[in-house]
Amino acid sequence: MSEPIRVLVVDDSALMRKLIPAILARDPSIEVVGTAMDGAFALKKIEELKPDVVTLDLEMPRMDGMETLRLIMRRAPLPVILFSTHSKEGAYSTLKALALGAVDFIPKPVDASTGRLETIADLLIDKIKLANRVVGRRLPPAVVSDDSQRPKKGTRSALPPSRVIAIGISTGGPNALQYVLSQIPADFPSTILIVQHMPEGFTEMFARRLDECCALDVQEARSGDLLVAGRALICPGNRHMMVRRMPRGDMAILSDGVPVNGHRPSADVLFHSVAQEFALTAVGIIMTGMGEDGAEGIGAIKAAGGMTIAQSEDSCVVSGMPRAAILKGYVAKIVSLDALAGHLISQYGADRSSADKSDKLEKSDKEKNEKSERTTVPSQRT
Repeated sequence: MSEPIRVLVVDDSALMRKLIPAILARDPSIEVVGTAMDGAFALKKIEELKPDVVTLDLEMPRMDGMETLRLIMRRAPLPVILFSTHSKEGAYSTLKALALGAVDFIPKPVDASTGRLETIADLLIDKIKLANRVVGRRLPPAVVSDDSQRPKKGTRSALPPSRVIAIGISTGGPNALQYVLSQIPADFPSTILIVQHMPEGFTEMFARRLDECCALDVQEARSGDLLVAGRALICPGNRHMMVRRMPRGDMAILSDGVPVNGHRPSADVLFHSVAQEFALTAVGIIMTGMGEDGAEGIGAIKAAGGMTIAQSEDSCVVSGMPRAAILKGYVAKIVSLDALAGHLISQYGADRSSADKSDKLEKSDKEKNEKSERTTVPSQRT
């Protein structure tokens, strides 16, 4: 039998330091080896107890979670699961902490102070087990382009996209998306639709953070948003995103349908919709994350004649989602994270004016050939 996963619980609330270990005690594969009331005590206990995983509250006195995380990652990196509050400040801090190296996060229930943690019990256990398996995996920093070279947003023409690129992603997604999208130029002729498994209230701040570091126009999606070249839309938490081809333009549609594969938003919902509406001009990309969400949907894109891509397993924080699609035979190309942006630019980033010029030349040549065939006098038989 394997050794249990040793967990240190760090939280300034005495109630949380009792409830969280009680929840984790339900699973025999997890052992809570200690608790700490703030970051200073946590750093000492990490040295003494050598835990495998740390759960970390971000809001603490004396030394808060952010500074504690910085020191953990600097001294002896460990998998860290964050506890975050449902607020704009909590979302901002959580995304910043993920960029510093935390594996994942769990929003505290709004009634956590009354001792109600049942809604997150199974999720917490699953994420601790997951965190223990990703020891040593690190994502590269985002590549942020020079602001002076970046076109001002809001001044570009709303051109229809040449391709519709749909991305499904989960654990490890915030850093991976920032890394990829920050390398794509503003004049990218395709539109990008993203389902990131993230709770309601966090996706708005996530979209803003991406917009700040990307040349692309990044927004949290709203129903009726047009799909235009150079724009990336992030599906809001607790909604599904689909697409529709309409007379006034192709657009994103949000819905409150039931969760699919245990998720809302679900990558499968987006992928199936993109396959149905765009077929040959659809591109499906499945990236880091646990579970199988998106596998069947990316299969629909392949069946419709679109292109399907998976992030390579060795470059994922968690490889469950891409592996599921690969094993089902639905993936046409496997690309590592560090090569993904370059691949998208080379395959789908041709300058629109050049493409239009090429189309015109091809059409002109075709018309000339047809005219020549009509005016040529057939030779007489002897």
